[in-house]
Amino acid sequence: MTEEIIIAGFGGQGVLSMGKILAYSGLMQGQEVAWMPSYGPEMRGGTSNVTVIISDDRISSPILTQYDTAIILNQQSMDKFESMVKPRGMLLFDPNGIIHHPQRKDINIYKIDATELAAEMGNVKIFNMVILGAYLKIKPIVKLENVIKGLKKSIPERNHKLLPLNEQAINKGMEKVVKI
Repeated sequence: MTEEIIIAGFGGQGVLSMGKILAYSGLMQGQEVAWMPSYGPEMRGGTSNVTVIISDDRISSPILTQYDTAIILNQQSMDKFESMVKPRGMLLFDPNGIIHHPQRKDINIYKIDATELAAEMGNVKIFNMVILGAYLKIKPIVKLENVIKGLKKSIPERNHKLLPLNEQAINKGMEKVVKI
């Protein structure tokens, strides 16, 4: 099994940390991983994306031109990465701020209202965990217990009190993802 993922949005949406958590989760399962972030100099508010590869085999290169999965969090990323999803691949998006929804017919398209759900849960910072939960419902490439271990590894210890809320957000994403 090899899963090649692009996660793309604005800086500040938790794009890079979502990728890091996925990468740590794969490591916890003994898989090969690659995590390659890309962001503009402006960071928060600028465009940001991360390539994550999780594989049972060695990874020859982290540089990809096509992806099994695209997780899209803003219109600029939709415009750039929709065409890079492999046929029969998957695109997951949050419709907040996306004007032109995906149009391809040769991929599986899913939607999660993560912005709205995170606000309902009382903390917009868990937005990325709602997205991650939606992704893992569709493609359970890593076990939830390893995601929690990856989350502990990637967030500062002073924020470990938020782990239960993050786990709730992951579960909410798993519940609410919709195939289009």
